Amino acid sequence: MGTAPRQTRAMTPLAAVAGGFLAGVAGTASMDTVRYLMSRRADAEESPLRWEFGPIDSWKDAPAPGQVARRVIEGFTQRGLPDRWAWRISTAAHWCYGSLLGSLYGIAAGSLRSPKAVYGLPFGAAVWASGYAVLPEGGLYKPIWEYDALTLARDLSAHLTYGATTGAVFQLLSRAALSRVALTRRG
Repeated sequence: MGTAPRQTRAMTPLAAVAGGFLAGVAGTASMDTVRYLMSRRADAEESPLRWEFGPIDSWKDAPAPGQVARRVIEGFTQRGLPDRWAWRISTAAHWCYGSLLGSLYGIAAGSLRSPKAVYGLPFGAAVWASGYAVLPEGGLYKPIWEYDALTLARDLSAHLTYGATTGAVFQLLSRAALSRVALTRRG
């Protein structure tokens, strides 16, 4: 009786990083869509683009990704950043953070023989939990026990959406890579 040939890894490490990055972009977009829809349910009337890319007037209004980026930049340059940079840096940091975390997901999932979309859910939960573990130490979040259950649930659901989308897109990209490898071997 013969055995089935062993499946070789479908993605190179570089393809896994790039695929994870693209999956992270999609995950960030889906997370923001969920957050936008939540804000609409709370009677916000901004358009999706205005909500996503609306100006932030000062650093005191900047979200956590922007605050972290600000601290890194100011620490490195040893100069303060004016308020006019709060919107640009916050937006860039948010999208970079989601995309780069997607790259890390790609490294982990791309090392598996058959990455599954469902693997994105624990990834999204881990991203959510890491924020509540790290950001209070920097004074950007309160300790997790000081948030009400509804706030935590909404934030968790947005991060689970991020993870699920990242996992699903990465699975599709890895299948496409496997198909390309199979076609190359036949040809």
